[in-house]
Amino acid sequence: QVQLAESGGGLVQAGESLRLSCVASGKINDMGWYRQAPGKQRELVAAITSGGRTNYVDFVRGRFTISRDNAKNTVYLQMDSLKPEDTAVYQCNAPYGRIHAWGQGTQVTVSS
Repeated sequence: QVQLAESGGGLVQAGESLRLSCVASGKINDMGWYRQAPGKQRELVAAITSGGRTNYVDFVRGRFTISRDNAKNTVYLQMDSLKPEDTAVYQCNAPYGRIHAWGQGTQVTVSS
């Protein structure tokens, strides 16, 4: 029943930054950011609990920061030091348990 809408992607050079936003239509609990490159499986890259605890996949740890604003039903992903390997469609959703309907995602393209 919860709808998710991602935004903030774009085309950047390697080493630059982007900030993604995920707005939910209602209250949300634990949330995460996923990404999927063409021909590859979707993978969870960052997660944050309702209490603010965070986890990251090794490849993005130290470069990406997930945060949230519960009053706005919004989750953010600050991406620094972007690499071409980060190129993918980024989507937000629960990291486990009840998975919501997937939004359209936002495209991140990093050129070398």
